[in-house]
Amino acid sequence: MELVKFFFGSCSHRVGSEEVTASHPLTWPSVQLNGNMNLFFILLLLAMITGCQSSKKKWEATGYETAAGGNKLQQIQPATAGAGALQIVLKPEESYQKITGFGGAFTESSAYLLNQLSETNRDKILQAYFSETGANYSLTRTHINSCDFSLGQYSYAPVPDDKNLENFSIDEDRDDLIPMIKAAQKISTDGFRIIASPWTAPPWMKDNNKWVGGKLLPEYRETWALFFSKYIQAYRDEGIDIWGLTVENEPHGNGGNWESMLFTPQEMTDFVQHYLGPKLEQDGLSQVKILGYDQNRAELKAWVDEMFKDANSAKYFAGTAIHWYESTYDFFPEALQYAHKKAPDKYLIQTEACVDAEVPKWNDDAWYWSKEATDWGWDWAPEDQKHLHPKYVPVFRYARDIIGCLNNYVDGWIDWNMVLDKQGGPNWFKNWCVAPVIVDPENDAVYFTPLYYTMAHFSKFIRPGATRIGFENPDDELMVTAAKNTDGSIATIIFNPTEKEKLLKITLEGQDFHIKISEKALQTVVFNPIN
Repeated sequence: MELVKFFFGSCSHRVGSEEVTASHPLTWPSVQLNGNMNLFFILLLLAMITGCQSSKKKWEATGYETAAGGNKLQQIQPATAGAGALQIVLKPEESYQKITGFGGAFTESSAYLLNQLSETNRDKILQAYFSETGANYSLTRTHINSCDFSLGQYSYAPVPDDKNLENFSIDEDRDDLIPMIKAAQKISTDGFRIIASPWTAPPWMKDNNKWVGGKLLPEYRETWALFFSKYIQAYRDEGIDIWGLTVENEPHGNGGNWESMLFTPQEMTDFVQHYLGPKLEQDGLSQVKILGYDQNRAELKAWVDEMFKDANSAKYFAGTAIHWYESTYDFFPEALQYAHKKAPDKYLIQTEACVDAEVPKWNDDAWYWSKEATDWGWDWAPEDQKHLHPKYVPVFRYARDIIGCLNNYVDGWIDWNMVLDKQGGPNWFKNWCVAPVIVDPENDAVYFTPLYYTMAHFSKFIRPGATRIGFENPDDELMVTAAKNTDGSIATIIFNPTEKEKLLKITLEGQDFHIKISEKALQTVVFNPIN
């Protein structure tokens, strides 16, 4: 019997670096076949045609850009192929961490400001943050008891020596904070997770009997664990599920300025292992995730060493929380890699970041793209640490940190206040900061800063459950990250901090897409399978 040959149209396969393509028309066998053998080869031919046609996935791409030149999540058109294009190769076969989400924080300050605005503007802001057409935030944070971004200092357990917390009440949150969260819940289609953090226990539980500083007294460890349990259940009664907890916001303290309580790594680990974890378990709340640490990355190694030193210490920790404060240019990749390797099956979530020590610039987009911002260390850092606190570009710091975090195993990234006023408050300590949305209650005015659009490039297009994937990026001036969503789409985010436009060729499974990224710009390119 002669060798039978088949040729298929529009079917190509990559062999090494070469793409081999056969073309139409189909050429039938050149030998005469009889009976069942003839049927067999026809069926085989049809199966091979079907397999060939389905073996190569096709993609379509849609790009969005935010840039210093004026684009704000503006859909962009494909570019014409040209010489000198930088090739970014996406590698969906390489998978890394699963993404938990992106978002911002519900604070009393933000909630209070929303209530000072018209209903139209309140809804406009919440839609922008939580709707599918907006940033679609999926991971959020709030504070337990008061924090610096509260109108004053308060606790849910104000009565001293109330060890059984018979006077526990979340009434302080009913005017502003709880209504803001509930309004966001109504808007969000997919829902969002909430991480709750205390800045301090009530002063009467502490060795200095003050809101600021001090340590939890040993005789109140059981009471403080009970406090967390009562908080979770009280919020649940309001229809608000708390997904996770951090044990203490900034356990190193904050320089003795606003609400704080001090822990060493061993003290926090002991509290979780012997008090908080068992109490939540006992009360049927073990599904609530406990995250340790919750401060800057420079000290991260010592904390994960203690938290995850053995099975007993690690049992109740679901992961680690971190902040970005420490320097304005370093996202600490070595520390993040170390934390991931120490506990590869645990969460690693960035829970707070903001442009701090600044009064917001009202309706001035250019400032957010300019190297004019300073941080909390600008004025007081010692000479040998001045280099850690240079002036910086706000948008650049956000984009650089989020991409750097994702590429080093961080699975969630939460901004600080969602809404602040033109002063950078309200804040009872007058610790002014910037938020992505700034409001002027007196004139019922709202300003969406470029930071809002920067956050949306991630939160809108990389959804919970996505998996970060590999890539090749030949340009040291660009930062890139990519993730595959559960619906099969792939979101690629590219940050160009340079003063020049760049032509890119993004390659995905043998298919090339040409785009231009503007100077000083952030782009998200979403690839959807079309067959």
